[in-house]
Amino acid sequence: MPREAEPSLNERSFVLQALRENVRIDGRALDAFRDMELFFGNEYGIADVRLGKTRVIARISASITTPFPDRKFDGIFTITTELSPMASPSFEPGRPHPTEPLLTSHLEKALRRSSALDTESLCLLAGQKCWSIRADVHILSHDGGLLDASCIAVIAALQHFRRPDVTVAGEEVRVYSPRERVPVGLTLLHWPLCVTFSFFAARASAGEGGEMVMVVVVDAALQEEQIREGEVIVTMNRHGEVCQIAKLGGVTVDALTLLNCTNVALVKVQEITKFITRRLEEDAKARDRGGLMAELSAENER
Repeated sequence: MPREAEPSLNERSFVLQALRENVRIDGRALDAFRDMELFFGNEYGIADVRLGKTRVIARISASITTPFPDRKFDGIFTITTELSPMASPSFEPGRPHPTEPLLTSHLEKALRRSSALDTESLCLLAGQKCWSIRADVHILSHDGGLLDASCIAVIAALQHFRRPDVTVAGEEVRVYSPRERVPVGLTLLHWPLCVTFSFFAARASAGEGGEMVMVVVVDAALQEEQIREGEVIVTMNRHGEVCQIAKLGGVTVDALTLLNCTNVALVKVQEITKFITRRLEEDAKARDRGGLMAELSAENER
């Protein structure tokens, strides 16, 4: 299996020395995200997120299926990830990469297990028919921060998606086309977003005798990810409710550092939530030409 080109010893020492002086190689502050862009496709439910040079596309699809036997009153929500070979030389088609199951697992914990999507609203006939919502995450360019970008893409795509309207009469379910009825959106109970903190062991002063200090940065680029000693993933919503905390790597993280990470994550999550909301409003205005959507969605008085 091809491996990602690792930083040389000179690059490693240069990055660590810069972090020791509170400087990052791309000029960002230690707690700053890279430039973020969010675009939506022509169809509902397609979100294109660009975080620096990292690019992730999420696509939401819906189909009617049979619910799980132990979840008769709930719909189905699944998340799948695909690492495209164009994203990195280490991603090969047909061969799973160690990053793929780890990315899927974190997305499952952050979005599905935190009940971000109201699955009860997806039920059509208890134990017989329900909506199955599927989120396909495609990694097109990998330059670090895959989890953060993927989580933003899935949340934005879910909020942007519109499923066909249905009516239930007895045991008969009728699905209406967009020409017959305006599609309806999904019900999201909250927006959990991931913020990844990377930990670096750098010497406080130059030389071998300097004391080792822990430097924490937000949204590490690929080169920084290859050098870091460990990482902490904090998933929370804009209300400050922590949905998940995952620690990877052997570095020791004390309680005070973890508390500071959650405080920083709350600020970042609130900023990203406002950014997603603004982009959704802009897309809605671009689609609503002449107030047509408002006219179509208005109830007729009879």
